[in-house]
Amino acid sequence: MAHTHDPLFDRRTVLVTMALAMAASRSLAAADTRPEVRIWKDPSCGCCGAWGDHLARAGFPIHVVEVADMTAVKSRLGVPGDLQSCHTAEVGKYVLEGHVPASAVVRLLAESPNIRGLAVPGMPIGSPGMEVKGIAPDTYIVSAFMADGTYSDFMMFTGASPSG
Repeated sequence: MAHTHDPLFDRRTVLVTMALAMAASRSLAAADTRPEVRIWKDPSCGCCGAWGDHLARAGFPIHVVEVADMTAVKSRLGVPGDLQSCHTAEVGKYVLEGHVPASAVVRLLAESPNIRGLAVPGMPIGSPGMEVKGIAPDTYIVSAFMADGTYSDFMMFTGASPSG
């Protein structure tokens, strides 16, 4: 039996392939436009690396800087004392303190509010980088803080998922 050429099939294949390529390219372009997150962490901290991995999976390029004196970093970047956690980061013009979920960072960058940064004080169980198998995640607040040290609620999360 001779093979016949079906121009409709070829056209459909080309159109589907083009649509898939365009969708993939849009997805890559969105990830390529995310700014680098520079993370300062103590060399012995494991959860800090896990938080960085969470951001990397969300499409943020990561640059880790290990430092022995985290207090100096937090002071230089203006993190209020009662919002401090284990690691500190910068993304664009903002400071990130602690286990801030990637979706809060995406919202921060999209809305570009007039604040100094976001913080998750302490180390809530289930926050990105603080997941513990078999233990239910905490519900916690991501705080928006100003240069003068005041702060307010930005988002509420249960684990890495927005809630409330």
